Amino acid sequence: MSTTTAPFAEVASSNAALRAFLHGLPGVDRVGADARAAMLGTRSIKTTAKAKAIDLAISMVDLTTLEGADTPGKVRAMCAKAVHPDPTDPSVPRVAAVCVYPDLVATAVRALDGSGVKVASVATAFPSGRSSLDVKVADTALAVAAGAAEIDMVIDRGAFLSGDYLKVFEEITAIKAACGPAGGAQEGEHSAHLKVILETGELATYDNVRRASWLAMLAGADFIKTSTGKVQPAATLPVTLVMLEAVRDFRLRTGRVVGVKPAGGIRTTKDAIKYLVLVNETAGADWLTPDLFRLGASTLLNDLLMQRQKMATGRYAGPDYFTLD
Repeated sequence: MSTTTAPFAEVASSNAALRAFLHGLPGVDRVGADARAAMLGTRSIKTTAKAKAIDLAISMVDLTTLEGADTPGKVRAMCAKAVHPDPTDPSVPRVAAVCVYPDLVATAVRALDGSGVKVASVATAFPSGRSSLDVKVADTALAVAAGAAEIDMVIDRGAFLSGDYLKVFEEITAIKAACGPAGGAQEGEHSAHLKVILETGELATYDNVRRASWLAMLAGADFIKTSTGKVQPAATLPVTLVMLEAVRDFRLRTGRVVGVKPAGGIRTTKDAIKYLVLVNETAGADWLTPDLFRLGASTLLNDLLMQRQKMATGRYAGPDYFTLD
């Protein structure tokens, strides 16, 4: 069953209809997007606002481990850090989510029980997306059954770049269905939010980023995400600007609100604050919440903690003060 937003139900009737709609979207002025992102990136904020921004950024982090050498012990340690990023300071907010492979979801769910930190899982043949739809749906169902509250899926970039938009649309709707009914159809039934990874580093143009953003939202995405972190370039300010404009315009036309997650390459507090300014100035303050904006950048957390302590004490912690990710 299609999850297309009602005003656009006819858009997904065929690949030709999707192509006509997506290629009819306003083109992106690349020079203008780059210039606006660069300009917003120079904005400075005062000390009190910076302290709040750091805590907000911490609360938006998806702490992630996606390596072949991941173990249950590593996941449990990461979960402990997610709940108490600085064990010596209980005022530090917890992060938004922990993201792991499907086979480690159950470990993360047990470790985070009652903490308020969500468990996310990559699925759909992450990071390439090169597999059959049956495998992708099974991968998703495994993670949801194990307790994942969020699924990060990757689109088939080959299909998208060859113009087979209907295939991409139908895969997203199928994965959305595998996430379970919105809110759970019956008491106690589990469902997960869907983040759709566009892998913007492989989409080549800002116009393609805008088209992929709209395609994902039309198919039912709860979030649109820049990158897997495995392809360069990953998140950039101009690409995130284009995606924020897309979710803003989508809400204006449909009333539905979709989140945004830049992921990969965001390493410093200065970087994180640039993204928060970009969100506020592009989509608006409504998106300045972990429910609608995430930062997929595990190495960022330690720098946020260091800068937070510097503001509180006037000095930086030693290099071994915070646990390594």
